[in-house]
Amino acid sequence: MIKVGIDTFGCEHGRSGLGSCLFYLTSNLPQQDEDIQFELFGSEQDRFTFTSNNGFPYQSVQIADNEKAEKSWHHGTGIKVFVLKNNYDLVIYPAVSKVFPFTFIKNGIAIVNTVLSSSAEKMNFLHRKFLKRGLSKVKVIIAGSDFIKNDLIELGLPKEKIQVIHNGIDHKLFFPKPVADDEAVEVSPFSIKRPYFIYGSKLSDKNKKHHELIKAFEIFKKKTGLPHRLVLAGEEGEATKEIHDYVFKSEYATDIFLTGFFPHESFATLYTGAEALLFPAVNEGIGLPVLEAMACGIPVLCSKSGVLKEIGGNAPLYFNPDKPEEIADAMERIINDSELKVKMIDLGLIQAGKFNWEESVKQLIALIKKIGK
Repeated sequence: MIKVGIDTFGCEHGRSGLGSCLFYLTSNLPQQDEDIQFELFGSEQDRFTFTSNNGFPYQSVQIADNEKAEKSWHHGTGIKVFVLKNNYDLVIYPAVSKVFPFTFIKNGIAIVNTVLSSSAEKMNFLHRKFLKRGLSKVKVIIAGSDFIKNDLIELGLPKEKIQVIHNGIDHKLFFPKPVADDEAVEVSPFSIKRPYFIYGSKLSDKNKKHHELIKAFEIFKKKTGLPHRLVLAGEEGEATKEIHDYVFKSEYATDIFLTGFFPHESFATLYTGAEALLFPAVNEGIGLPVLEAMACGIPVLCSKSGVLKEIGGNAPLYFNPDKPEEIADAMERIINDSELKVKMIDLGLIQAGKFNWEESVKQLIALIKKIGK
């Protein structure tokens, strides 16, 4: 029997992209396997965050619920004592860019779902150095895309240690639904007036391209005079005040709706009622919102950078995220060209169907059994 510990620290209590990925991963892991025993560990606050759908045992680690304390525990002797005490044969670290043990890694599996070269820009020299050293010591690095794999290789990590396993999407949640003719989409606690474009992303940094998107929306509104709104759904981050101020100063501020944190399970309803998903972010490592929106049967207009072409294939309408005029043209085109819209929806459904958690978990289980012998 291979005993596998899963580290839930750094996943922001399920309220981030990393948290969503861990939730769906653990939800799809087999509850009974004659060769593998799973156990999760982390903050007491997350005792049921990642175990509600699987019933796996959970070990609470008694440290303060903040990033500084979590990093100290991972970088010091805390993680070493804990792993040895619980006799884990393998430990999965799903939030490498947030918390990761630099010096002690007992048969670790590092899951990388972010572009580390971009994250490394915010780290000091020692942090980057130790992160790279830690990754070089794990049993295997699971990259969420070929784009991330190439990024890791450029950072100097050994190619033979990296295996690509794409994330899936929850097709029981994200699928085409009949759209009512109602003037608003009711998603508690919001009533969002239609028609609207949707962009779901944390208000974190310049790579999310919120400013460029807002400029594009202004160009679109001036040119067309259409009643469309722009819905920005995402948890607050480092750039929250800056983005809020930027929206407030816009002459179309009343048509721009900032929801703040939005429950992941409610995004399906939000996508379904939208004219299209706008996704201008760059340096994305997995781009799940693009797949989820396509699975819901709406067109996707997105950046041509990062992983998006890898996962989007020929379904989205791509644009240069640094050119608001190009984004605005894409918005206008998807409204005026009904044949293009239907074609994009059909291609999107086919493309999204290629990604599912069952296959992702199947590959992970095979890997665990291979390296855990």
